[in-house]
Amino acid sequence: MKIAVTGAFGYLGRYIARRLLDAGHSVVTLTDSLKRENPFGDSIRACPFDFDQPGRLKESLAGVDALINTYWVRFDHRLFTHRAAVENTKVLFRAAKEAGVRRIVHVSITNPDIKSALPYFRGKAELESDLASLGVSYCVLRPTVLFGKEDVLINNIAWSLRHLPVFGVFGSGEYKLQPIHVEDLASAAVEKALGTRDEIINAIGPETFTYRELVAMVSKALGVKRLIIGVPPGVGYWACRLLGMLVRDVVVTREEIQGLMEGRLYVDAPPLGATRLSDWIHLHQETLGCRYTSELARRIDRASSYRSN
Repeated sequence: MKIAVTGAFGYLGRYIARRLLDAGHSVVTLTDSLKRENPFGDSIRACPFDFDQPGRLKESLAGVDALINTYWVRFDHRLFTHRAAVENTKVLFRAAKEAGVRRIVHVSITNPDIKSALPYFRGKAELESDLASLGVSYCVLRPTVLFGKEDVLINNIAWSLRHLPVFGVFGSGEYKLQPIHVEDLASAAVEKALGTRDEIINAIGPETFTYRELVAMVSKALGVKRLIIGVPPGVGYWACRLLGMLVRDVVVTREEIQGLMEGRLYVDAPPLGATRLSDWIHLHQETLGCRYTSELARRIDRASSYRSN
């Protein structure tokens, strides 16, 4: 098959593209990072995200059997916003339909909610609804937190534990997360691209942690003893703002804190992934968190390759 993947030079998209190539499929990628090193050489053709020129986007998708979409933004910024990401993705969906793409696999988030005050979860819900009404066979994968060699959240928790004397969790820290390994999500995306049934799947890992338990587990695996304390969400946010100024990044947003504390990264569902975060951290304890990973730098620098943590 000929399959299009968004962001094959980035994080999740790279794992998906590798699995597709290994399975013998032809792959094209849509990307904003045409200057970034292509780790696949001539095996993948790279096309720009021509959101403002739907006709060209349609041409890039000509002959494609399935589209796997990972495109999104984590937070609002002067250079990118959730609203723009929603509208751009709608353009992508329609271009795919007009190009004759028969199947779309879309990466969403657990507990999307069209009525939510949080633009991340509201935007994801809007796109799920738009996809369902498109008239193209689809699968929606709803992950929570991704982890892997190039991840941001788990690595930066480890970095903080290595470098700061105290780690603050927002409120009680008793809200839950179900991290899934990037390889497991990539495998599911490839499998579902070959399917025909319309479906929505909670893409969660095999372990459930409270946020406090997650931090404590990482601390123990790294062999560092840190005081883990609960702090008011507002205090935690401003502390992260200060840290963000030091590392030149957006460490966390108010909306992300609210989403965590609302329990939006937890669902009562069977696991999709098999890789246990606790096992993975022990395997990577020597390197995890040794360097800070900047989400903002990745978004702005469209030439440098993602490095492993």
